[in-house]
Formats: sequence, structure tokens, C-alpha cells
Amino acid sequence: MTLVAESDPARSIVEAMLTLPDDAVFARVTDDWTPETAPAGLARAHRVAAGVWGRLVVREGSVDFIFEDEPHETITVPAGEAQVIPPQRPHRVVFTGPATFAVEFYRAPNQADGPDEGQESTGLTGGDPVGDDAR
Repeated sequence: MTLVAESDPARSIVEAMLTLPDDAVFARVTDDWTPETAPAGLARAHRVAAGVWGRLVVREGSVDFIFEDEPHETITVPAGEAQVIPPQRPHRVVFTGPATFAVEFYRAPNQADGPDEGQESTGLTGGDPVGDDAR
């Protein structure tokens, strides 16, 4: 099943409910990435750290986004749209052609301490071996 992020009325209720918490505090944004420059770990199952939310923002082209606990449901995120990524939910990004995207990171307002910059996601550091026990 293929869904289009944020603007597709056919999108599943679970995915449509994925929004940033109202009180989320912006922490940082990554550089823009292309198929040639994206960290390899983003293509493998990885997680955003506890207490951190991600927001994948596609600037050009489109990418496919897959939550590992729903591997048969591909979310296509086109330019100008975004996909929210909740803390610790295993996922991966698939380039299907030329595209440019960045990931914004947000924290809960009561979380003063969190992962260091560049440690917000295991995808930035090589990926996370997500086994069958996490699915």
C-alpha cells in the first residue's frame, strides 16, 4: 500500500495522527541531503532518540518513508510535504529518484538534557539493528 504524506485523504488514521506535540521545542535541522549525500544509516532501520521527535521535510522530488512496524505501508513524501517521526519508532527512508530533504529535530519542553547534536537519530550514526523483536 502506498500513501502520500500529510495531504492524502486516503492516508491511514494512524499515520494522519502523527503530528508534533503542540509544545515541542525546535532543537536543530540537518543539512539538506540527496541520494549521494544522505547518511547510509537512513536507508536502514533506525530510531529517533527518546524524547526527540523528527520531521522529515522534502524540498525537491519525493522520498518513500517506511515505519518498520508497518513494513507493507509505504508513505510517499513529495516536495513541500513532511513526515513526523515519533521517538524510538523504527523507520527508514528510501530514495526512489532525485530528491532533497532535511530532518528537523524537536524536543519536549521539559527535556532540558537530550542527545548531543548528531546523536538525535541512530540513522545519523550508521543505523540501528532492528530485529524481529522490535516489530
